[in-house]
Amino acid sequence: MASMRDIKRRKSSIESTQQITKAMKLVSTVKLQKARNRAEQTNPYFNYMYKTVSSMLAKSKNINHPYLTASESKRKAVVVITSNRGLAGGYNSNIVKLVTANEELKAEDLDIYAIGNKGAESLERKGYKIVESSPEIIESPSYDEAAALCKRVLDSFAKGEVGEIYMVYTHFKNTVSQVPTLMKLLPVDVSELEAEEDDNDVLMNYEPVEEEALDLIIPKYVTSLFYGALVEAVASENGARMTAMDSATSNAEDIISDLSLKYNRARQGSITQELTEIIAGANAVDQ
Repeated sequence: MASMRDIKRRKSSIESTQQITKAMKLVSTVKLQKARNRAEQTNPYFNYMYKTVSSMLAKSKNINHPYLTASESKRKAVVVITSNRGLAGGYNSNIVKLVTANEELKAEDLDIYAIGNKGAESLERKGYKIVESSPEIIESPSYDEAAALCKRVLDSFAKGEVGEIYMVYTHFKNTVSQVPTLMKLLPVDVSELEAEEDDNDVLMNYEPVEEEALDLIIPKYVTSLFYGALVEAVASENGARMTAMDSATSNAEDIISDLSLKYNRARQGSITQELTEIIAGANAVDQ
């Protein structure tokens, strides 16, 4: 059985840890509020952008454009969005599992564009090729940074270095629910869009020509999805960390209560033993 000194030392250590988890929970709560407001303000625009471009492409027939057809390259570019720090429950590991568990995304065929240190470190250890690591983007995402990243990935696609582009991020559903999501960005699958569109018999007309219009529209469309994913990822990270720290604080409280009970029992046992020794000594003197 542990001594009273050991129990007291362990209790003190856990109390110190609990203070840290409480502080981290408060910080994450404040950051979450800001990130959630930003996500709520930006999501309507990006959702509408997605629906508009999807509807437009679904109503476009017989368009031969690089963004709509896969190249001969078997390599795939995957933008992986994680955080730079841990202590967020399964937030980072769930994203990594989504990549590694997907049978269509084989490690030898992937070019990883990592946003966040945790994803880059984990995937590199598992043998994935990290083409670019941009941990600074996730700290304070901006549309300009999303556009710059989008341009680099699209250039790789246009040169035929990769045949498909995917994005893996965490969709912010609510404060306690974040959903790891895999999204295919390019080439745009027009057949799936046509199936979703009700009035696809109405054809889309382009001015001046469809190729020039799509050269401008699709990069903006992909950039919007990139930026929307970054905003949601920040909110998801802080929501996951707040939940994890709240759980850690509650667990620490349970352990402290258990150690307090053990300490009191050990103290009571020590007092009882001392009394027994005193009584035994007194009886020995009387005899």
